[in-house]
Amino acid sequence: MAQFIFVYHGGAASETPQDPQAVMAKWQAWMDAEPGAFINPGAPVGMSKTVSTGGIADNGGSNPTSGFSIVQAADIDAACKIAQACPIHDNNGTVEVAEIMEM
Repeated sequence: MAQFIFVYHGGAASETPQDPQAVMAKWQAWMDAEPGAFINPGAPVGMSKTVSTGGIADNGGSNPTSGFSIVQAADIDAACKIAQACPIHDNNGTVEVAEIMEM
């Protein structure tokens, strides 16, 4: 099976207060629904910086990364199907899916 990186973008807090434990439970339920797929559940990330030849931008760019996971799936279509159910979509976030290539 191939490995894919899920890079989470956005997913700002909703306008209504949410219990952090309830939010984490949603994420855990999503991962548990795909036994063996999440070979590294990953983590949220802090403030990002974008480094280019033009310098360093402190805001992480137009769509900063908010976290990552490493997933095992048959192919990119299967990985995207897993990503479609991600709880980040509840708060207008996105999941970027890319195959990790062996060197």
